[in-house]
Amino acid sequence: MSKTIDAYVKFWNTEAGDPQRRAGAEVFTPDVRYIAPSGVRVGVDALVEFTETFVAGVGAYEFCARAEPEVHHDRARLAWELRVGGSSFAEGTDVLVTDDAGRISTITTFVDRAPEGGAVADGGAA
Repeated sequence: MSKTIDAYVKFWNTEAGDPQRRAGAEVFTPDVRYIAPSGVRVGVDALVEFTETFVAGVGAYEFCARAEPEVHHDRARLAWELRVGGSSFAEGTDVLVTDDAGRISTITTFVDRAPEGGAVADGGAA
């Protein structure tokens, strides 16, 4: 599972567009579901579009693990931080569910600390 989590973090830190799409094809099932306060997205293309929208609205970011992920069976809980311009922007926790091949099929995101000024909007990144 650690390779899958590393690939997940790498996905969010990969340049949006085709590079991120290629990274996503390796770590996600084709119909991956991303469930977050900002909405539900299905498929790698939807996640890439999500990243593009975030970067257009906020700027480049870094997605970092805040702690070692907790793992059991086909699930992992990853505490993360988004950094924008070298400063902490938001924090959250993602619960990842993998299929039998170890690819992520579902991501459920919880926002632990929203960006200053309010909740993560539709352009939020993780």
